[in-house]
Amino acid sequence: MGIFSLTTLSTMAEKAVKPYWQDVQVVEVNKEYPRTSFMTYNNRADALSGKFERSKYYRLLNGTWKFYFVDSYKKLPENITDPNTNTDSWDDIQVPGNWEVQGHGIAIYTNHGYEFKPRNPQPPTLPEANPVGVYRRDIDIPADWDGRDIYLHLAGAKSGVYVYINGQEVGYSEDSKNPAEFLINNYVKPGKNILTVKIFRWSTGSYLECQDFWRMSGIERDVYLYSTPRQFISDYKVTSSLDKKEYKEGIFGLDITVEGSAAGVSTLAYSLEDTAGKAILQNEIPVKNRGLSNFITFDEQSLPDVKRWSAEHPNLYTLILALKDDAGHITHLTGCKVGFRTSEIKDGRFCINGVPVLVKGANRHEHSQLGRTVSKELMEEDIRLMKQHNLNTVRNSHYPTHPYWYQLCDRYGLYVIDEANIESHGMGYGPASLAKDSTWLPAHMD
Repeated sequence: MGIFSLTTLSTMAEKAVKPYWQDVQVVEVNKEYPRTSFMTYNNRADALSGKFERSKYYRLLNGTWKFYFVDSYKKLPENITDPNTNTDSWDDIQVPGNWEVQGHGIAIYTNHGYEFKPRNPQPPTLPEANPVGVYRRDIDIPADWDGRDIYLHLAGAKSGVYVYINGQEVGYSEDSKNPAEFLINNYVKPGKNILTVKIFRWSTGSYLECQDFWRMSGIERDVYLYSTPRQFISDYKVTSSLDKKEYKEGIFGLDITVEGSAAGVSTLAYSLEDTAGKAILQNEIPVKNRGLSNFITFDEQSLPDVKRWSAEHPNLYTLILALKDDAGHITHLTGCKVGFRTSEIKDGRFCINGVPVLVKGANRHEHSQLGRTVSKELMEEDIRLMKQHNLNTVRNSHYPTHPYWYQLCDRYGLYVIDEANIESHGMGYGPASLAKDSTWLPAHMD
């Protein structure tokens, strides 16, 4: 009994001092639960635009940051995340953009092997020569965000990501191709704050990210702040399908999660509008404040003779969601585009809206001169080129892509084969994919 207790205590002590990036049991710390990508707005026109930058509750942090790099984590100064550390000697770096294409470290291309252990991988061990990059910049919290919840959003960073504000550790994240969000109310103060992001090139999560492409590191996608009211729409799911008989009637369903609490009783309302701004479906439900999450399901509604969405005719409607207080004032406003369509296998043939479709597609990687950072302009150039060559399908190989890419696929008309950010070789878990690498290549879609 005594030996067991000593062993248990020893194991616990070892686990307590193991850093997150080396701990297979830790993939996130203090990170928000994943949700649909959307922004909060304060007026209808901005919400209809769908552009985050139109929101007064959004602050993009892209641009020039200060950057400190070491080729091994053991060379990292102990006070590197201290807000009093002087950064005059640090380099400048562009965010987003991989650090290897900006003069720090080496980009490595490999297909099946791990770049840090090309043969005979021994998970969860990682090399001692594990590079670390430390990003830093000042952030200002707008005065009119007082009384609201404030979030930091990292849309994509690789691989083991620590976040600090004013020297305090906020949280940790792995999974480079999905967002990491942190509630930062308890870490910020009025006026100037110092945001530091410390990234280990490799973490235990790297064993799940063995995609065949250029292996690079750092902040790859947008970084921004946003705020919400204390009671807010935290997530929602839209169902927009067609009847399976004639494929002419739209079927609309909506599930919404409202979180937080506020005084009084609020109302949750939605409006589905056509391209002329006419409301064709709408409903509202009272939301009682109990200080807990409220999951709300609206009854399905039908829409006769709906304009269907397809690659040839990408018809879209606009959904507006509004949370109102007991006086009828809108406290939270957001929205998205909605298309009505079905996809199914009928008699061995792939069908969209009941009609057999010949899939003509391409594999697509996120790749540019900035590494795996792709601008909105380049995304739009890619999708126009694909449409000009009569492609109707894209495979996101081998990970979820930037949220803007999905919006473009909706708008221009591309069927999407999406993939999770899991690919491992010789590991005994996770799906493995064998696509060839390129920005985009013609490919046969099975």
